[in-house]
Amino acid sequence: MALESGETPRRATREEMRDAKLPIQYRDSCAHLLIPLNRCRFETYYMPWKCEDERHSYEKCQYVEFKKRVAKMNELREAKGGARSN
Repeated sequence: MALESGETPRRATREEMRDAKLPIQYRDSCAHLLIPLNRCRFETYYMPWKCEDERHSYEKCQYVEFKKRVAKMNELREAKGGARSN
């Protein structure tokens, strides 16, 4: 799923997530990639080599979101003036 520069990824709606029966903890900004991954897993009897592209896209999205959260937390720490405790 390649995006043009400046283009934001499509987000899954609450109805799509509900219809896909995603657990609450997975209803995040990467849910639009998890829905087709779960569908692929179900259709291929969870054979790990069958849904590699979907899984890679979902895991990459999760990693990018994690990096954003870490950057935001570091920003907040610097604004607060405190050093990292660990």
